[in-house]
Amino acid sequence: MSRFLITPTAAITMTMSAFAQRWSEDEAGAWYAQQPWLIGANFTPSTAINQLEMWQAETFDPATIDRELGWAAALGMNTMRVFLHDLLWQQDAEGFKRRLGEFLKIADKHKIKIMFVLFDSVWDPNPQLGRQRAPKPGVHNSGWVQSPGRAD
Repeated sequence: MSRFLITPTAAITMTMSAFAQRWSEDEAGAWYAQQPWLIGANFTPSTAINQLEMWQAETFDPATIDRELGWAAALGMNTMRVFLHDLLWQQDAEGFKRRLGEFLKIADKHKIKIMFVLFDSVWDPNPQLGRQRAPKPGVHNSGWVQSPGRAD
């Protein structure tokens, strides 16, 4: 049985080769004219203090995600920026991928496009898996954690 290893560099190279032919200004303009105006926000469900709590198996909350993305769509939003964390992959890669798929299905149901954010250097540099701390009243993003953290 043969095994293949695709490094990030190889994946980027393969992806870029598919787009090697540059569009003309007219082609790019025509594509852009077909795109809706992007209206959205950063998204974390109200039941999660940070990106770890949003995605961990014990606290992933599709019912709240569905309801809140529904509210966003009803307000006219069509895109959301959603943060991921490297510890989630280390903890449970297969489960994390399943939850990502479920999230994308919910977003698609509401016709909301998702832009995933892979790195975030804001707030707490010492993220930990498991139960997250309670919010500090009056402190913006009081539970947000960096990805990767200082120890990574």
